[in-house]
This record gives sequence, structure tokens and C-alpha cells, in this order.
Amino acid sequence: MVKFNHWGRAWRYYLLLALGIFLAIAMQFTPAFSQVSRKTIIVATEPTFPPFEMTDEATGQLTGFDVDLIKAIGEAAQVTIDIQGYPFDGIIPALQSNTVGAAISAITITPERAQSVAFSSPYFKSVLSIAVQDGNDTIKSLKDLEGKRLAVAIGTTGAMVATKVPGANVTNFDSITSALQELVNGNADAVINDRPVLLYAIKDAGLKNVKIGANVGSEDYYGIAMPLAPAGEINQTREALNQGLFQIIENGTYNAIYEKWFGEKNPPFLPLVAPSLVGKVGTAQTLTERSQASPNDNFLITLFRNLFKGSILTVLLTAFSVFFGLIGGTGVAIALISDIKPLQLLFRIYVEFFRGTPMLVQLFIIYFGLPALFKEIGLGITIDRFPAAIIALSLNVAAYLAEIIRGGIQSIDRGQWEACESLGMSPWQTMKEVIFPQAFRRILPPLGNEFITLIKDTSLTAVIGFQELFREGQLIVATTYRAFEVYIAVALVYLLLTTISSFVFKWLENYMDPVGRAKKNAKAVTA
Repeated sequence: MVKFNHWGRAWRYYLLLALGIFLAIAMQFTPAFSQVSRKTIIVATEPTFPPFEMTDEATGQLTGFDVDLIKAIGEAAQVTIDIQGYPFDGIIPALQSNTVGAAISAITITPERAQSVAFSSPYFKSVLSIAVQDGNDTIKSLKDLEGKRLAVAIGTTGAMVATKVPGANVTNFDSITSALQELVNGNADAVINDRPVLLYAIKDAGLKNVKIGANVGSEDYYGIAMPLAPAGEINQTREALNQGLFQIIENGTYNAIYEKWFGEKNPPFLPLVAPSLVGKVGTAQTLTERSQASPNDNFLITLFRNLFKGSILTVLLTAFSVFFGLIGGTGVAIALISDIKPLQLLFRIYVEFFRGTPMLVQLFIIYFGLPALFKEIGLGITIDRFPAAIIALSLNVAAYLAEIIRGGIQSIDRGQWEACESLGMSPWQTMKEVIFPQAFRRILPPLGNEFITLIKDTSLTAVIGFQELFREGQLIVATTYRAFEVYIAVALVYLLLTTISSFVFKWLENYMDPVGRAKKNAKAVTA
């Protein structure tokens, strides 16, 4: 036993003991600390593009060729990969704003895209193909698509090719899944997209009555997209990911991933630079060089023209939907306050369903779901895009307006019903001549709010390919990559439409206010 003559000497031994324990614990956690200190790259992907990126039904996690590849590249490059889902047309704007550090989503390397983002060396070789229905033997080349109805995924190279087909009626969808459903339902003659994706949908996913009609053009190469580096700086992310890509190609990991998803042991040869960029400024362009590039003189003209066209369709959608919704909502409101219990129950279920489910889901059910159901039972009925949008919006609006109108009608004093009855008026005359005119004045403010909300909700019809105001903005972004300017312009147009609507409904409220009109007339007389 050690005996200390003075307590002051003991602190040295305790200090050494504590230091030893600290070092022992630190050695245990050193690997974890080093792992955390690794650089993290947020990688964007569009998760509805099988077999490159999709959601695993069993685990709910993202999977696919691109997902496995970027994870392997991250391990080889000693960086941590954080994969996040984005819509395809929002990926390049996210890169431009540095919201994400990279993107892998079967993005074809093109000179136009290379003006806005940097690309890694190619990691996949593909070709565009045309998908048609089984019985269609007339489409064998791109020329055969002239004047046909084409469905494409917005912002893809297939969409770019489709816009160059003379006389073609091109519909843009948010995903290739919706585009293929459009083909299956008979609302499109063909779909243009990457061959591996179409083959997966036909063979592995079991898409019925669809085949590959022909290949389109030359071979394309996919690359990992990244933000452009500032002038004079090396793109560190590009260097790291390229290093990881080269390493997994050399050690055989790339071949194993390729075989897992495509069943071939020997993948095609991949060049260091995509052929489409050879000799083009996009391969080494910096942010400064891009800002010095000549601006698109037609951008503002195109923006104004397309947004004006989209706003007209938005107003038409809103007007038709409110008109039919008001008629339907009035009928539903009368049914809800009737004495017929089964009728009340039926329409209560209707109201709760359409108020309790997202309008987006309702649009998908009516436009994609019902034609698919009709086809399965042999009816072959299809619904055009405009009627489908009107039906979905009107049914939704009617459910909300029914509650507004019901509340307005029941807010009228019951004595007025009794007074009309004592005068010998029928229930219909009472409602038309006495109750509803008063109720309508009371429901005008919430009706105006519903109208303004519907103007904004029409943007949801973009998911079924309807080119209203918001979709027109998306299409401009898909070709110009000027997301900030375009979406600010779209927001201002929506603001203009809602502001005008607010003034119109405010004027209508004042016009239908008999007390207010009487006061104004009295002031005018005294003046």
C-alpha cells in the first residue's frame, strides 16, 4: 500500500490514471470518429425510374442500378453518400442552387445540360427506344411518329427528341410510369424513353400489351451530374466520384452490379468523355464562363407566350370546375338537409370521401385508374385529359361547396320557412325566392376563398400531362434550366390571377348587399 505524506502529491497519480482511461476509450471510438469525419455528398435521384432507381417493396428503401453504383463509388472514394428523392425536372435546378452535391438518375450527358451542370465520366451506355402497343406494327422508326400522340417523361432526352417530331402531339408526365400508363390506356400511340427502362417495364414489371417498336438515333451515355465549379477551381466532387468510378471498374465491382441488374457479364465499353461533349465547351465550363455566355434573346418572349397560354387554361379549368361544382354542391347540400335518411347517408359518404382524400389521388383515379379498370373488364373506355381534369376538380369542389352552401341555408332563420309555408308557397318556391338568395350572399366570402384556392390547385393537373400554368413553367425550365426566373414568373402570374379574383368577389359582395346599396343611394341623394 502506498502511503502519501501529503495530499498534494496524490493528484499526479489520479491524473495519470484518468489519462490512461481516456486514451483507452478514445482508441475504441477512433474508427467511428474517422467514419463521421468523412465528407458527405447529398445525391439526388428520381425514385420512379426502374431498374435504375426505384423503391424496394419489401424494405421501402431505394434500390436499383444507380443506387447500388453510387454507393459503391462512395465507398471507393471514401465519401458518405446521402441519397434523396427529387422529381426529375427538379434535379438540375437543385444542383444549380447547390441544394444537393450530385445527382444520379439515368441523366443523359448532353451539351445543353453541360452548360448548366458538370458531369462525371460516363457510367452507362444506352439507347432511346419507342414503346408501342402490341397490335401496332406501323411504327418502325422516328419518322413514323409524325402526327402521332406521344407520351414522355418531362425533362428527359426522350422528351427532347419528341418535340422535334413534326406534327406530334406530345404530352409530358412527371414520371415514365405515368407515360407508360397513358400508352396502356390507349391515350398515346407511343412512348419514347431509354431502352433498359422500357425493357424492365415490359419483361420484369409485367407491363401488358406493350412492346419495343424501334430504336431511336445514336447511343447515349449517362453521367453523374454535379454543380459547376467556380472559375479557377477544381471540381473536388467530380474528381472524387470519378476516382471512385474508375476504381470500381478496375476491381470488378462495376461488372458485378451491371450483371445483377441487367443479366450480362460484360458491360459495354465506357469512354472517359461522352462523345456528345467531345470538342464542346461544356466539358470544362465554369460558372464564370456560363455567366458570360450570350443570353437567349427569345427567353422572355417564350416565357411570356407560354405562361399566358398556361394561364388561360388555368382560368378555364377554374371557371368550369366552379360552375359545375356550384351546381353539384347545391344539389348535395339540399340532399344533406333533406328528410330522406338514405339520401343523406349517401351524400355524406361522398362529401367525406372527396374532402378526406388528396385531390392528386382523385386525379390519378379518374384519369389513369378508371380507364385501366374499364379496359380490364373489356369496355375500352378512355377519358380525355380536359374532361378528366374538369370531372376531378368539380367533384372535389362540389364536396367543399356542399358544406358551405348547407351552412348558408341552415343559417337562415327557420321562421322564414314557416312564413312562406303559411303564404302557400311550395318548398321549391321558398328555396328559390326567399332562402337561397339570402344564403348566397352569406356564402360569397367562403365561395371566393374556394375559387382562389382552386386557381392554385389546378397546378395538380400537371401530373396527368395537362399543360396549365405550372406545367408550362416546368417545360420552360426543362429546356432552359433557368429555374429561379421561371418559377418567380409563374408565382407572379398566380398572384395576379388570385388578386383579380379577390377584387371581383369583393365587388360582388358589395353589389349584392342591399343594406350597403341603400346607404350609398341615401348618401347620393343627400349629396
